[in-house]
Amino acid sequence: MPDQRLLDPAACLAVIPARGGSKRVPGKNVRSLAGRPAIAYTIDAALESGVFGRVVVSTDSESIAEIARRCGAEVPFLRPPSLADDRTPVSAATVDALERVDAKHTTAAVCQLMANCPLRTSDDVRASHAAFAAGDAPSQLSVTRYGWLNPWWAMRLGPHRELEPVFPDRAQQRSQDLPEVFCITGAIWWASADVLRRERTYHVAGRSGWELPWQRAVDIDSEDDWLMAEVLLARALDPVRGDDG
Repeated sequence: MPDQRLLDPAACLAVIPARGGSKRVPGKNVRSLAGRPAIAYTIDAALESGVFGRVVVSTDSESIAEIARRCGAEVPFLRPPSLADDRTPVSAATVDALERVDAKHTTAAVCQLMANCPLRTSDDVRASHAAFAAGDAPSQLSVTRYGWLNPWWAMRLGPHRELEPVFPDRAQQRSQDLPEVFCITGAIWWASADVLRRERTYHVAGRSGWELPWQRAVDIDSEDDWLMAEVLLARALDPVRGDDG
């Protein structure tokens, strides 16, 4: 049976971490993506899903805060610099947001939606929410299948360009004989608020995975990722072709 408290939007909080200091893709959270600030797609997915009582953006940037508010999110505080460097785990910013906006502990679940994952949809958020509420895992991370780049065949290049298999016992096996493996994507992470307050992370024992198709699971961490997101978003927005993922 689904946890009835988790089905109440008033008890579900969305946190969108969006710091201003990205180095690999400068300004990526508010850079124009298909004519809109990139963060707008994540805010839309959260608001349109209908599963949250509040959608909060955690940022250290006044300019990001202004754009986020225009897109319909709440920005009730600016994140301190100590939680906005490139070494602090993102979960720390999400826990900070939870503790700031929920001093009375009325929140049952917290969903972390990374702004650099603009392709997940409101339907994805609703489906992941239903899966989390129906299960008993303390947290649930979005994952996607590895495709033609098979991680079991990964190689290192040695000092003289010699190939060294990362998984020697798997390197000669056919793809159809290898176990299916999944990669975590930052698109949609759920956790019990009590677990998050106690553990300070989504990576807890017993966490579960919820699968997204790769076309909607892209994490933008490089210019190449950005170009791929532009192509996939254009396809998703095309009324003729649509998203076949």
